[in-house]
Amino acid sequence: MSDLAKPDTRPNNSHFSSGPCSKRPGWTLEALSDAPLGRSHRAKIGKAKLKQAIDLTREILNVPADYRIGIVPASDTGAVEMAMWSLLGERGVDMLSWESFGAGWVTDVVKQLKLKDVRKFEADYGLLPNLVEVDFDRDVVFTWNGTTSGVRVANADFIPADRKGLTICDATSAAFAQDMDISKLDVVTFSWQKVLGGEGGHGMLILSPRAVERLESYVPAWPLPKIFRMTKGGKLIEGIFTGETINTPSMLCVEDYLDALNWAKSIGGLKALIARADANAKVIFDFVGKNDWIANLAVKDDTRSNTSVCLKIVDPTVTALDADAQAAFAKGMVSMLEKEGVALDIGAYRDAPSGLRIWAGATIEKADMQALTPWLSWAFETQKAALAKTAA
Repeated sequence: MSDLAKPDTRPNNSHFSSGPCSKRPGWTLEALSDAPLGRSHRAKIGKAKLKQAIDLTREILNVPADYRIGIVPASDTGAVEMAMWSLLGERGVDMLSWESFGAGWVTDVVKQLKLKDVRKFEADYGLLPNLVEVDFDRDVVFTWNGTTSGVRVANADFIPADRKGLTICDATSAAFAQDMDISKLDVVTFSWQKVLGGEGGHGMLILSPRAVERLESYVPAWPLPKIFRMTKGGKLIEGIFTGETINTPSMLCVEDYLDALNWAKSIGGLKALIARADANAKVIFDFVGKNDWIANLAVKDDTRSNTSVCLKIVDPTVTALDADAQAAFAKGMVSMLEKEGVALDIGAYRDAPSGLRIWAGATIEKADMQALTPWLSWAFETQKAALAKTAA
């Protein structure tokens, strides 16, 4: 290894994982001291906490008053599956995919639900499919922000207000960090452990009146597991959307989500959260613009994620290597940075092109992002010097 000088400043917080993500600034276990541990979630205090979580979610995300919000099992994955298994099949569906999680939803619809009238709109990592070709008289399933590709839709302008089908949106790495027009979305799902840095295991499911109408008028041809059932006798089970959860939630995790929501509200709500993520991402984008060895995986600037920023190494010395060697180079950088304690868990997702994935969401401090970037250069130059030495 070359003895390149290490940067003088280290991030105070090295948690740049894309999920579970960093806790809010100043978080300690004391923030959870009011959790009603050892109590039933159906007790008065448990119901009150769950309803508060729903009400604060509505307030901060500006969810329309006539939309329902529920806390559901199994993180964002559970929320998406719950929506697809309960709502799809009434009409044809257009599936949009440009990274691994979107591809997973395509697989579930085609191979598990076995729907016949399915159109797939797929794009390689770094790109979006052609959104103009999507037919919103059909149901449409898509991710707003591709967590493993760092590619997001720029806005909801491609969705018509007078659509006949439902729009089902996996928004797990976009909610609380990106300006989504929820009125264009009939189902919105996310998990607590992304932008707000909450704990894993719980999902959020937001339903428009049109989605509720579908639930009450359409019965899928397949059996639904208990944790997916949102209706009884052809009517929505309203309790799910007031805090009467289908299964037992962790009240410790609920308390942590409430702490994150209250922090978000205290700093200025959604506008402030978006501004923090934008500022963090800009630090990386500016760094990329000044260094020709690295590039954003997102091809178009207006589709670059401000949360899960995915980067590829484009230095000719590295790109001349075979795919395995390129992956090893990136992993070597990740390992060096973890060993130094300056950046944890920033490797590209296992199904994505090799490179780096750095979380820039609202719980990250801009100063920590600024302290990180010189270390990226150090790790790259050190790895490149070692590669040259080996070649010699």
